[in-house]
Amino acid sequence: MRSAPTILHLDMDAFFASVEQASKPSLRGKAVVVGGLGPRGVVATCSYEARVFGVHSAMPMGQARRLAPHAAYLVPRFELYRSISEQVMRLLRELSPLVEPLSLDEAFVDLEAGGTARDAETARLAGAKLRTDIRTVTGLTGSVGLAASKMLAKIASEQAKPDGLVLIPPGTERAMLEPMTVRTLPGVGPATGDHLRRAGITTVGEIAEAGEDELVRLLGKAHGHALYAMALARDERPVVAERETKSVSVEDTYDVDIHDRVRVGVEVGRLADRCVRRLRASGLSGRTIVLKVRRYDFSTLTRSETLRGPTDDPAVVREAAARLLDSVDTTGGVRLLGVGVSGLADYTQEDLFAQAAEGRAEELAEEPETAPAEEHRPSPTERRWPAGHDVRHTELGHGWVQGSGLGRVTVRFETPYSDVGRVRTFRVDDPELTPADPLPLVAAAEGGEGGEGGQPSSLPLPASLPKSWSGGGGPAATSKP
Repeated sequence: MRSAPTILHLDMDAFFASVEQASKPSLRGKAVVVGGLGPRGVVATCSYEARVFGVHSAMPMGQARRLAPHAAYLVPRFELYRSISEQVMRLLRELSPLVEPLSLDEAFVDLEAGGTARDAETARLAGAKLRTDIRTVTGLTGSVGLAASKMLAKIASEQAKPDGLVLIPPGTERAMLEPMTVRTLPGVGPATGDHLRRAGITTVGEIAEAGEDELVRLLGKAHGHALYAMALARDERPVVAERETKSVSVEDTYDVDIHDRVRVGVEVGRLADRCVRRLRASGLSGRTIVLKVRRYDFSTLTRSETLRGPTDDPAVVREAAARLLDSVDTTGGVRLLGVGVSGLADYTQEDLFAQAAEGRAEELAEEPETAPAEEHRPSPTERRWPAGHDVRHTELGHGWVQGSGLGRVTVRFETPYSDVGRVRTFRVDDPELTPADPLPLVAAAEGGEGGEGGQPSSLPLPASLPKSWSGGGGPAATSKP
């Protein structure tokens, strides 16, 4: 472990929910829950205001609604989240070439490798500047942890939440860890925690006191050795800039079990097409096609087929997935389907195209992947209006969907730069109401590609602002946790 706290861990605060609050003035300071809104949906993330009621990530959406019935429940806008994540990751790469993203809203940075920090003082300055830059560029807040190892930096960022910075000085790690609960350590989940508790071990200090031999006896060799090292604050893992992608996959969970075998086949073909779009977007191809089926009784089956060489041909992937489906019994219904490709390569085996049937359908159009809820495009007479998604009215301008049902859709007309907007209700087939692209959270700086001080500017503003815009041209108000 290094002698200076030059490993930084950034965790954006309630990322999806904070993006929604920043883009919707009427939701700032209020409970917001983002996730699947169907009967089988789960919470992707929620605002700190919603957490007060006991709502948390991965909770069934039905339970969240019972705990916080007055919260705003929104369908995720992954394309917007990814674009904002890219802005944040660019700021991290300005600090160091060694940036290890863990998800859209979380990453490790080796400040020493970038020459950004060499001791506690310079590390703290780098962390403070990063938080300021993130707020300036995105309008959002992030929590920063600084320590001499990845494990401790992550623990520090958790302590810093929300919207803070915590630095763990070298030499103080053991004293800091000792009173903490065993669940603080990575890899200690509910089952391991209960097992340790039954053995009389509830804190990190008690893990260290128990000794390595006792932990191996309780948890097994690998887990016992690892847990003992963590309790002594030992963590030599380096920050790894690039992680090799091992597979690309997509899956959908259905609100109602699918019983029709033809419909199951259609869904598998659609998932194969989505998977290939993601594969091509990454510049990859793959040899092994994988089908995942979760049946009505929660039993999950996976089937795979390995081709002669890598491919990114949609017809080849569709046909392989269809062959795999033929070997699966879907009697009784299907609740989840998934298609994946592994054995990845950065080239395509041309002769695999011969595997596709003659007269196959045209190749996929090059279009961005959408969230599962948007994958099916209904006809205008059955247009869907996902809660939280952007719309535009020819007279009233830009807004977002508050809810829909019974042939009506309710829209609040506001932007990230406006005051709280007014609410109107329309027929779902109103020709003057159309889906719209999200607006940037922070107005782009004038005069070029960069913002003030050479900082990257946010997403470009549309050529003409919506009629409902009433802001002063400055950054959007930061959503407060």
